[in-house]
Amino acid sequence: MSETTLDIQIKTLPHQPGVYQYFDADNRLIYVGKAKDIKKRVSSYFTKHHSYGKTRVLVKNINAIKHIVVETENDALLLENNLIKKYQPKYNVMLKDDKSYPWICVKNERFPRVFPTRRVIKDGSEYFGPYTSMKTVKTLLGLIKGLYQLRTCNYDLSEEKINNGKYKVCLEYHLDNCKGACEGLETEEEYHSNIKAIREILKGNFKDSLQQFRKQMKTYAANMQFEDAQKIKEKLEVLENYQAKSTIVNPKISNVDVFSIVSDETYAYINFLQLSYGSIIRSHTLEIKKRLQESDKQLLELAITEIRQRFNSNSKEIYVPFKVDLGEEVKVSVPKLGDKKSIVDLSKRNAKYYRMDKLKQIKIVDPDRHANRIMAQMKADLRLSEEPRHIECFDNSNIQGTNPVAACVVFKNGKPSKKDYRHFNIKTVEGPDDFASMEEVVFRRYRRLLEEDKSLPQLIIIDGGKGQLSSALKSLDLLGLRGKIAIIGIAKRLEELFYPDDPIPLYLDKKSETLKIIQQLRNEAHRFGIEHHRNKRSKSALTTELENINGVGEQTIIDLMKHFKTVKRIANAKLDELEPIVGTSRANKIYNYYHKE
Repeated sequence: MSETTLDIQIKTLPHQPGVYQYFDADNRLIYVGKAKDIKKRVSSYFTKHHSYGKTRVLVKNINAIKHIVVETENDALLLENNLIKKYQPKYNVMLKDDKSYPWICVKNERFPRVFPTRRVIKDGSEYFGPYTSMKTVKTLLGLIKGLYQLRTCNYDLSEEKINNGKYKVCLEYHLDNCKGACEGLETEEEYHSNIKAIREILKGNFKDSLQQFRKQMKTYAANMQFEDAQKIKEKLEVLENYQAKSTIVNPKISNVDVFSIVSDETYAYINFLQLSYGSIIRSHTLEIKKRLQESDKQLLELAITEIRQRFNSNSKEIYVPFKVDLGEEVKVSVPKLGDKKSIVDLSKRNAKYYRMDKLKQIKIVDPDRHANRIMAQMKADLRLSEEPRHIECFDNSNIQGTNPVAACVVFKNGKPSKKDYRHFNIKTVEGPDDFASMEEVVFRRYRRLLEEDKSLPQLIIIDGGKGQLSSALKSLDLLGLRGKIAIIGIAKRLEELFYPDDPIPLYLDKKSETLKIIQQLRNEAHRFGIEHHRNKRSKSALTTELENINGVGEQTIIDLMKHFKTVKRIANAKLDELEPIVGTSRANKIYNYYHKE
């Protein structure tokens, strides 16, 4: 299809809410989107300059456009969600289907059974869920079984068959788990009163059941039926204990859905809490892989529609951390204070913990994905033009002005590359001058890399503030590398990040992974530099006296120290102990030096 035809399609799009679909040259659906105004939204793809690479590729591949007009924004949200799930377009975020989630079924029968299932059949039965784990389902069913005596058989308990005596009570009746409806020992009305109470429990409302049991217990006690009263008391304790575990918010907050989002450069995590009668009756976190650098607002709108559809939620109010557009059928609240704000914060905390757990797992099972995510995050956080796959960090070490040295540590893909670490003895600077030392070391490091035609880092980190950063910049200027390599300085106290020609430092979140990697680099450079400095001072102190002996050079000293470990042992060594190490001539010189009369 020619570009002219595509232009005509765009011009004839309606100013209506709906869904648009992009197709490539092979007529494959590659993207689905929703809009309040289809024409405005689609036109923006072709008139804006897109900084994100995948969006540019998407636009380049669009060969045809189709659209579906709907009545409301909410209809557009639902339609977009269904089309994404059905066709899984290449440039849309991935939404997994919900076929494997468990439900609790209240069967459409004269004496309804209550059981778990993964198949939803439209036969008039009621389905509660879906639940995010089978453990939750088993806990709820265990609670219900402990409170109410329900049948587990699958007999057709029609009035005619029961009256004809077709069935006999089974072991469940004798174990007091069933009241024997199959022999007409329990009325339909009595059985359905239990089913009604079970429905309320599955919705999160425990109040009615608690009141009913308390009333029963008092009646039994008044009639001197203490064993029956004790059984009801035990049921009350089970129900109250379960309710206490689930109630964490204001009981007035009822029939509300709560959503929050936590995202990084590549993934978003949306947490959903469902509240009923002051209790959290469901929690679920959805992971979405970003495709076109979607905003948190876009992703949250998509996820809310998906999750509410998946969990069959009809709540008329939702709480979110920021305003979202979901049409007029749902009331959207952004709480600022009190219990409502606390529950949104709790949802966000759940999303954060879910993300942390996923990242820990990924670090173990998929280290490449972990590295890619860290690099993308560092690029965004530090405002870099490319991912810092190769980072070098410099630190000066001089204690009381002696033996000035410097260290350069190297990280590749967010991990230490120890074979590339380098020590530097300061040659051109007299005394403790950190600025001049930094200038010398940075110059020597990158002059050598240029001479040897080795790869340069994408990021240089200087351990120090503006002074050390300025000194390092002088060396990059001399080598013609300024502007070609990103460089920042990190101040020791407040973790301020300084940039060239920018007086205002950057402050990263103290918990951010980017800051943690920079701190790890800085600490590693400091450790490596101090280690070299300590070795140098130690060697200097130990070998000064040996160097005074005529004819004893550096290699002889190394050989002696390897064997005897200390200068004191060398001084006390006998001649026949020295000879095998350094030969007769040097052994005599060393022995005579320490054994002068």
